[in-house]
Amino acid sequence: MPTLVNYSGDDEFYSGGSCYSSCPMDLGCLLSVGSNAYPPSKRARISSQFSFGGSNFEQEKKASIEVLPEECLFEIFRRLHGGKERITCASVSKKWLMLLSSIRPSEKEIPKSDDTEMTTGDEDQEETDGFLTRSLEGKKATDVRLAAIAVGTSSRGGLGKLSIRGSNSFRGVTNLGLSAVARGCSSLKALSLWNVSSIGDEGLIEIAKGCPLLEKLDLCQCPSISSKGLIAIAENCPNLTALNIVSCPQIGNEGLQAIGKSCSKLQSIAIRDCVLVGDHGVSSLLSSASSVLTKVKLQALNITDFSLAVIGHYGKAVTSLVLSGLQNVSERGFWVMGNAQALKSLISLTITSCRGTTDVSLEAIGKGCTNLKQMCLRKCCFVSDNGLLAFSKAVGSLESLQLEECNRVTQSGIIAALSNCGAKLRSLTLVKCMGIKDIVAGEPMSSPCTSLRSLSIRNCPGFGSASLAVVGKLCPQLRTVDLSGLYAMTDAGILSLLESLEDGLVKLNLSGCVNLTDEVAVAVARLHRETLEVLNLDGCRKITDASLEAIAANCLFLRELDVSKSGITDSGLAVLSCAEQVALQVLSVSGCSEVSNKSLSSLKRMGQSLLGLNLQHCTAISNRSVELLIESLWRCDILA
Repeated sequence: MPTLVNYSGDDEFYSGGSCYSSCPMDLGCLLSVGSNAYPPSKRARISSQFSFGGSNFEQEKKASIEVLPEECLFEIFRRLHGGKERITCASVSKKWLMLLSSIRPSEKEIPKSDDTEMTTGDEDQEETDGFLTRSLEGKKATDVRLAAIAVGTSSRGGLGKLSIRGSNSFRGVTNLGLSAVARGCSSLKALSLWNVSSIGDEGLIEIAKGCPLLEKLDLCQCPSISSKGLIAIAENCPNLTALNIVSCPQIGNEGLQAIGKSCSKLQSIAIRDCVLVGDHGVSSLLSSASSVLTKVKLQALNITDFSLAVIGHYGKAVTSLVLSGLQNVSERGFWVMGNAQALKSLISLTITSCRGTTDVSLEAIGKGCTNLKQMCLRKCCFVSDNGLLAFSKAVGSLESLQLEECNRVTQSGIIAALSNCGAKLRSLTLVKCMGIKDIVAGEPMSSPCTSLRSLSIRNCPGFGSASLAVVGKLCPQLRTVDLSGLYAMTDAGILSLLESLEDGLVKLNLSGCVNLTDEVAVAVARLHRETLEVLNLDGCRKITDASLEAIAANCLFLRELDVSKSGITDSGLAVLSCAEQVALQVLSVSGCSEVSNKSLSSLKRMGQSLLGLNLQHCTAISNRSVELLIESLWRCDILA
């Protein structure tokens, strides 16, 4: 059974001739699939005459079952009522395998109880609950493997999930292989097809007819599948709950309309980069499945304001909405979506690269989505401080705000948002927001954001020490801080933040802050010694052994430490390894040129607790030392 179902070698099945004639002295050569699936092979019995010629001899050819026409073999195979018998026959040759996989469930003859002997175990009983998962990728994705999966899984719990990614360039997956799955795997509930150009509507129609329990369908880069195949899914798979379509140029409005009309249980829909999909398909789908549809993702589609208006009017059950690259949607579309007042259940909203997202539309969204908890804006170039202020005042339950490449937003808008969302906001993320400059606010903040626990400001070059000092006073309850890529940050800004925090930091990421010195690391170890678990100082070139000494003396609960590309030496690691109270699980010293073979004993001492160690680009550590570490620290994953 493992050989047949989990087949991973070359597809060297015998295309013709009986296995008995091709390998008479060893019948196990094709049927070696384990003793749990087959009885022990008996020794081949040779009763035919031999003709001798010189030093060689030849067995006279006898009549073979292979001479029977396929119609006769088909009649024999469809009467096999046990899974073991079918697997045994499928192992004989490729011809038998493909013939067995072509038999539909309705064509199998179920023996009457009077003519059937009682079985002694459950091995031959077909279970079709769909317990098994199979995945084929690249050159392993062939029709032969799909046929083997179809035949082999039927008596082992039934196939529940199938994923095909890529295809063999010479013997790739086609409609024939997918049809074999449809005939033999009626329990299939999830199907994923990625980058499979040779599968078209014919294969998907067979799946629709043979797998009525299908719940999840994922189609990505399938250029030969059109709306015709999707219509068949809609008509035959009423249990469909999730549909994902990406870069399928032949799927259009007709397919989506059929899904909306027939699949009343659809809960999740994701459509991206399908040129034939427009307002008619999206609006029909959304309006028909409005009662149960909870997740909607629309990306790079030729839809207009009309589709967003439909979302605003019919999205009563939608909890997660992603809109990306909708170039034909204007400010009016987003404004109508917000003012339609139907998105009361919306919890998470992500908008990326949509020119229609402006200050006006953002305010409307805030007023219409009263239960919104997570908001993410990426590359929304027309959103400014005014829109952010209006949005933060309108939405009352926001817990997470993320802004990426929103270059019109400045420090004033961020502070205003923090002040207005102070009751529930727990996470703030700013990434590549070039409009933020290091300017101190003129007036002190009237209402601090005491609920904020996580602050992430990454690669915002204008965000400096003065801005961080203001944020520290505004948000005294921070537990996680990520300031990676802020190369203008100095010790003064970090120290001001560290001294403002009341509860103690758990995670601190200062990677790429090239101007920081040991003063910061010493302050972190001293002020947050009882809470700090993760510290990242990657790229902080001015960090030396003094920082490791402070960490060794103070940080009781530190589990992850990254001092890559810093100025630490063997002496610092020796001090760290002698600290009994420090039990690091992950340590990275990548690119530390002063760490050499002398640290071998120190690293071995720390290896009692280490699970991950990064020694990449440590040029002073020899390959032999790395080999010795790998032998000693067998539990630890070492990169070198």
